[in-house]
Amino acid sequence: MRILSAGDEFVGNDLLKAAIRAELAGTGVEADFRELSLPWPIEPFGPVAEVNEASGTEEQVIEALDGAEIAVTQMAPFTKRVFAAAPQLKLVSVCRGGPVNVDLAAATEAGVAVTFTPGRNAAAAAEFAVGLLLAAMRRISTSSAELLSGTWRGDYYTYAKAGTELEGTTVGLVGYGAIGARVAKVLVAFGAHVLVADPYADPDAVAADGAELVELDELLRRSYAVSLHARLTEETRNLIDAEKLELLPHGAVLVNSARGGLLDYSPLPDMLRSGRLGAVALDVYDVEPPPADWALRDAPNVIATPHLGGASKQTADRAAKIVAADVGRFVRGEPLAHLANPDVLTR
Repeated sequence: MRILSAGDEFVGNDLLKAAIRAELAGTGVEADFRELSLPWPIEPFGPVAEVNEASGTEEQVIEALDGAEIAVTQMAPFTKRVFAAAPQLKLVSVCRGGPVNVDLAAATEAGVAVTFTPGRNAAAAAEFAVGLLLAAMRRISTSSAELLSGTWRGDYYTYAKAGTELEGTTVGLVGYGAIGARVAKVLVAFGAHVLVADPYADPDAVAADGAELVELDELLRRSYAVSLHARLTEETRNLIDAEKLELLPHGAVLVNSARGGLLDYSPLPDMLRSGRLGAVALDVYDVEPPPADWALRDAPNVIATPHLGGASKQTADRAAKIVAADVGRFVRGEPLAHLANPDVLTR
């Protein structure tokens, strides 16, 4: 069976092929691999035709498919044009939490099943969010940068400038999926009082985790620190805008390691300079990478990392195994575990 492995510099072709070979062992099906190597994350992803967060070109994918029935990838663009050029294709298995690089409507129209890998980076992203929160609340990153540049900030030990402990502090989580729920459990273990705002969250599950489910405005008013964990949809785009930011207590800490589109970044520089916000810790941005004249570059108390929240070796290994498992199910004629376009089953 011909399979395209379109790996990148994070989930590489060696990982994908090894996982698929292990999954197909004993099925009597031998994989005939075609390969495409994509430049992400060395080169940023971006829109390709009608899909988002993709790496590579339509032409590269069409050429590499070469009659493949199955394609596995994290970043390759699968557009209407690609599906039209690949009539043999039956399955695209995407090793990321949401297949935004695939035109699902076009896939369904072409009779191609699309799978994805929910939860692949939940542990990594949750750990990273907590790390950003601690770094911002305790001045870990800013004081380190200043010390390395030759400045010993003894004044950070004064009462006026000392950091804030998680224990006993109210922390708000906006979004309560796999990542938000993990973050909540860690924060509760630290002794924080955790608020959750998510219209789709199960109140019993939130309570069982030791958190309190509230409306978004109440969360913002009550939380000294807020961390964003919602998925980016039309409903959540710019969810935290200038009006919502004004609800935060004076000197609050804001963390966004979810999606840049959740947050309006334009008010942040002035709010930081005035002390209205105490610190922001960011791993995602409205434009990635931020431009040279980025307004937050010279604002105080900013922690900024280059979209690394999901970057753990275990995430890549887990993603390869999850997509390979659905490839195995497809080959054996079993139901797919993580089908993104269930309407394809009725075609």
